[in-house]
Amino acid sequence: MNRFQLKMLHMQDQVQGWDTYWCLRLNRYSTRHAVARLFKLVSRMGDGWFWYGMVLIVWAWYGMVVLPLLIQISLTSLTGLVIYKLLKNKTLRPRPYQVHQAIMLGERPLDHFSFPSGHTLHAVLFTVMLGVSFPLLLPVLLPFMLLVAASRVILGLHYPTDVMVGAAIGALLAGLSLCISI
Repeated sequence: MNRFQLKMLHMQDQVQGWDTYWCLRLNRYSTRHAVARLFKLVSRMGDGWFWYGMVLIVWAWYGMVVLPLLIQISLTSLTGLVIYKLLKNKTLRPRPYQVHQAIMLGERPLDHFSFPSGHTLHAVLFTVMLGVSFPLLLPVLLPFMLLVAASRVILGLHYPTDVMVGAAIGALLAGLSLCISI
């Protein structure tokens, strides 16, 4: 093994250590009943219900004039789903609760693998796309997006890097989609 490979392995170990440390630390909050209930609710709403509701509110408020934007958001979200599924099935990263006995599972996962966080990907994607077009919604969208991201780690479903990569993919897709439509 050459120096570069050794350095990469060392870096990978450091990131894994950081990931595990923060996962364990944040997951401790799920032992508090009120915290666990809040994040479980946020996670369930982040399954799509919150975003479907926001889209319906926007459509009801603005009417057919926003239909092209809502179709664009839907297509961008579908693209995110495809990318997320491909990455999950390629990386096959186990969820934290499956690897570390100290991590308590706070909510049932929707699929088997951890990387990346699809909930966070879509939370960021919808927040960016709706927030750019309807800034008045940002006081609701931003806190919910952050709660969704935090819930994934607190509930033992994802490592922090899963959430960060999901957020980056969501932001990238939303940004590209909005640039294309201009």
